Amino acid sequence: MTLISGNNYKPPRWLFNGHFETIYPPLFRKISIPVTANKITINTPDNDYFELNYYDKNSSKTLIISHGLEGNNERPYVIGMAKLFFLNGWNVIAWNYRGCNGKVNNSIKSYHSGFTEDLEEVIKYANKPDVKTISLVGFSLGGNLTLKYLGDANKVNNKIKCAVTFSVPLDLHNGCLEITKSRNFIYSRRFLKTLKKKVREKAHKFPEIQIQQLSRIQDLKTFDDYFTAPLHGFKDALEYYHSCSSINVLDKIQIPTLIVNALNDPFLSQECYPFKALKFHEFVHLETPARGGHVGFCSFNGSEFYWSEIRAYEFIESMI
Repeated sequence: MTLISGNNYKPPRWLFNGHFETIYPPLFRKISIPVTANKITINTPDNDYFELNYYDKNSSKTLIISHGLEGNNERPYVIGMAKLFFLNGWNVIAWNYRGCNGKVNNSIKSYHSGFTEDLEEVIKYANKPDVKTISLVGFSLGGNLTLKYLGDANKVNNKIKCAVTFSVPLDLHNGCLEITKSRNFIYSRRFLKTLKKKVREKAHKFPEIQIQQLSRIQDLKTFDDYFTAPLHGFKDALEYYHSCSSINVLDKIQIPTLIVNALNDPFLSQECYPFKALKFHEFVHLETPARGGHVGFCSFNGSEFYWSEIRAYEFIESMI
């Protein structure tokens, strides 16, 4: 395993802290893929569904991209990653978690940081006879989801050769405490706004969801206590965090995996930089750029692609 502290990432000078590096890309980046995606509905074993965009290159290599909390498969960081791989000969699958397509899904469950069952369904879809290699990329919550899946070694599809994750809250409890701090108020408020909206919409379909306390909830942990945890079979938020934190299964990962967590990421606690635990890991590489923010890594390098996209492509191509 390689602990990589230095690298060639150089952010623009005017993005001078982690907050600006985090906020700029979703607000100002414009990028598109010059092909129409095949929009696929995946029906799940529990009679629910989710959707994905499949960019078909008729290739033997497929990339699966998992987005972050309250994101979707149209976010610039997803499109940028998909475009780079597609233009270089890969099929690309960018999937939406349940309820992240703008519609209320069919079951009382939606998605969470450890809900690997749906990722398994995406991998089953990707596992076509002519596909020889599958690689995974995950961002933030999607990074934790990816690592959690890989840590369940008996479930990993044998075509999956490597993975790259960015800005991963490896320790969900401490990550939640970090984002609840006053300096991160703008982020937690935005997440709570969309999460609450979804709960209200779902309560119309499932009257057993009690929303009387919803307006009083002011932080993500309380939201997880009232909704995320009980709706997905956990006693409370702490049980959910412990059960689903990928840091607890990193030692079980057995394929080449790169974790990139910027040291100035405003969302991540110190537990999300497990240098000591990963020092002798055979497969997991931890890269900690000094800069990058949370799912940022903006760069103006003569091309339209960000450093994170180029880094993921180079790592994956070197491992397959």
